[in-house]
Amino acid sequence: MPLLKFDTTLTLSDQDRNTFSDQVTTLYTDKMSTTAGHVAVVIREHQQTALSLGRSVGGSLLFLDADIREGRPLDQKRKFALAVMELAEQQFGVPEENMKVVFTEHEGEMMMGKHRIGTAWSANDNE
Repeated sequence: MPLLKFDTTLTLSDQDRNTFSDQVTTLYTDKMSTTAGHVAVVIREHQQTALSLGRSVGGSLLFLDADIREGRPLDQKRKFALAVMELAEQQFGVPEENMKVVFTEHEGEMMMGKHRIGTAWSANDNE
């Protein structure tokens, strides 16, 4: 039940946001070995002065705060983070120095929808 929140200084069209959300969802399901039905994506656009990163160079900034269930190995998370950053670089020209990904892990039962409460993640889990 991940919640993938992007904060960016990009100015995106509705089509750009929809396409990026779909692509990020596909990357998440592929890299994190899960299904798409519970992946939530938020894209928030900000003025250039609203975000800052000490190492940034000229250009747009893009930060991902990924709230996920605890338990996945570091290499899975790293592969997803790198794939998202590569997508943003290729699709929107965001310099690699201007991106950051932060994972916050939660116990499964702390992630829920109206009709479902999450469970602990395991390597054989597909959600």
